[in-house]
Amino acid sequence: MTNAVMTGLSSTGQAVGMDDVPDPQVPERARRRTYMAKYKRDILTEYDSLDRQGRGALLRREKLYTSLLSSWRDQRDQRDTGVLAALARPAGAPPASTSGKDAARLLKENLRLSGELDTARQVIAIQGKLSALLN
Repeated sequence: MTNAVMTGLSSTGQAVGMDDVPDPQVPERARRRTYMAKYKRDILTEYDSLDRQGRGALLRREKLYTSLLSSWRDQRDQRDTGVLAALARPAGAPPASTSGKDAARLLKENLRLSGELDTARQVIAIQGKLSALLN
């Protein structure tokens, strides 16, 4: 150790705190890189347009691996498949199944018949009261 380090002085003669000197035994915690969708798309487009040497240079420049590009390509293909499926569907509400149509029709008919039954019961009650008054 030099005398300056032992005394806590920097080369300029100013005091150096222990907090200023990083501990060489404790490595920084690694952080994963995250990539935006536009960046992925641009890299895949550029990678596909290059020859073998250009692809290697692109990977070294961007510090990427081919396995990462493969997973990006899979993500792109899955997304494109979903987009195409969504575009293939006809616009509007999806067609109802036959059982759903039948259930809706039967429910509507049940409500109509219940209303008619209530009306018929009221007519019978009124006829009974009128018959009791006439007798």
